Amino acid sequence: MYDQLLANLAILVLSGFVGFAVISKVPNTLHTPLMSGTNAIHGIVVLGALIVLGNLPADAHWGVRIIAFVALVFGTLNVIGGFLVTDRMLGMFKGRRPAPVEKVEAGK
Repeated sequence: MYDQLLANLAILVLSGFVGFAVISKVPNTLHTPLMSGTNAIHGIVVLGALIVLGNLPADAHWGVRIIAFVALVFGTLNVIGGFLVTDRMLGMFKGRRPAPVEKVEAGK
């Protein structure tokens, strides 16, 4: 059991390093489209976490339930934050509205 846990932790740490190396090389112009795509993928991950959390056996350890719930909350926050950032970035590309023109009456 401890060998499996150690292997899973090693995979987690290595994937963190690989993810950091890949993301740090993404140019700023590709950040918003990349974030939109990862939000869609992460939405699927949140759905999978809901299914796993709902199918835990009744005799599952309370620590497993807490870890699964925390993962679900973090995944949900990631999706929401990603969509908020994407919306803000896309708002930067919208043009400013012209100022309303005041009507000048003739004869004044």
